[in-house]
Amino acid sequence: MPPASPSSAEIAADPSWLAHNLDPVSDRVALVRMSEADYRAASFLDQRLLGSQSQIGEIGWAELAATFPAGARRDAQYIFHIGHVGSTLISRLLGELDGVFALREPLLLRSFVEMGADEAAVRIPTLQALLSRTFTPGQRAMVKATSFTSEIADRVVPAGSRALFLYADPRRYVESILAGDNSRRELAMLAPIRAQRIAIRVPALATPEAASSEARLAAQAWACEMTSLGRAAAAMPADSVLWADFDKVLPDPERMMATFAEFFGIAAPADKLRTTANGPLLGRYSKAPEYEYSPALRRDLLAQTGREHGAAIREALDWLTAAARGAPLLEAALNRVI
Repeated sequence: MPPASPSSAEIAADPSWLAHNLDPVSDRVALVRMSEADYRAASFLDQRLLGSQSQIGEIGWAELAATFPAGARRDAQYIFHIGHVGSTLISRLLGELDGVFALREPLLLRSFVEMGADEAAVRIPTLQALLSRTFTPGQRAMVKATSFTSEIADRVVPAGSRALFLYADPRRYVESILAGDNSRRELAMLAPIRAQRIAIRVPALATPEAASSEARLAAQAWACEMTSLGRAAAAMPADSVLWADFDKVLPDPERMMATFAEFFGIAAPADKLRTTANGPLLGRYSKAPEYEYSPALRRDLLAQTGREHGAAIREALDWLTAAARGAPLLEAALNRVI
């Protein structure tokens, strides 16, 4: 579609214009026109949502930033995670509750990970305001972030807001990565940058030996994302973070929904929580709902992967445990899953 030209006031008024991406060279924001139904359907608010019929526009960052006053709404809640631990499912389930406006993996948020700390500090209030817009005053935004954006979680979550930190124990995580072709390709693609990230926190895991097996690379990925969450949590108010092991909360989805709703302050009646927890979303693959993917199927798939790669997984977990000596963040992560 031909580029549109919304005003900064139109953009600030509601999320009908998604602030999609920030070009670091031109310092302009790409915009995509979105309906509430579009947001509800989208698994990812990144380049995958663009199509031939997309209505697009752009605006300079400075002009956009000037539109949001100091007192603008900045109250988005967050879901951070280590990847492949049901965060999209949780986002979709919570998005069914009245008053929750769910946004999944906004590309704009990723732009801030590689940004210098001083520059990000100046821009984050505008980011917070953009991600807090809702279609109605009674709604509150809930942002499901991309896994590696946990590096800036403590700076992004607004004062007074809360964040769910989703994870799995290392064995389950490694099994989940090795169980799928797409996750294995992603593992290889992200390995170089994860090696750089983990080197800061656990140097012993950033050696060439990490690439000796896929199981080791997956264990390294778990350590990278868990220590990232751990560092962020240590810098946030204790009551603003809820840690949840996906495999422990999934067997009782009704209780899971009630726990998360209470944590986020969502006033949801018990019957709504029950019908949502036991509804069709639980039996679909959340990133592509056209496919069936039940908890039982997931459990069977992980068990099969564990049998097929058992020796490699055990060796990788031993390597992970050895690396925790002298690495407080990794030691804390492993203690969390005992």
